[in-house]
Amino acid sequence: MEDAYKVINHTLVSLINEIWELEEKAIITEEFKDLSNKDMHVIEAVGLGDGNNMSAIAKKLNITVGSLTTAMNSLVNKKYVERRRSEEDRRVVFVKLTEKGVKAYRHHEDYHRQMTQTILDKLDEDELPVLLKTLDALGDFFKGYSEKK
Repeated sequence: MEDAYKVINHTLVSLINEIWELEEKAIITEEFKDLSNKDMHVIEAVGLGDGNNMSAIAKKLNITVGSLTTAMNSLVNKKYVERRRSEEDRRVVFVKLTEKGVKAYRHHEDYHRQMTQTILDKLDEDELPVLLKTLDALGDFFKGYSEKK
């Protein structure tokens, strides 16, 4: 059990570090060199379609609206997103991806698709439930740890 603990701990720590580092290298290409990893995750949280309001996006990212405003100002200046005020309530600000933002979103989505497909290609059908259970436990840990803070 001690050996399994060491292997799992080492693998998780290595994976988290590698995912963060490699994702940045993979998604911040020449075309998107003006974006950071954080910017790309804000773009992902804005999503496709008619966009979303700032509060909903901040909640998705688990950050304050103030922190999101700073990131959003930068993305507006770089022409990845556009803002508009609600007609019904002028205090509500909606954010929507521009064409350039949609292109960045699709690029990031493709990286995630490749990563996920690589895992699925290596698993047998009977191994999938074990992976899902493991990822669920990991998700529960992160959520619980985040809520404690």
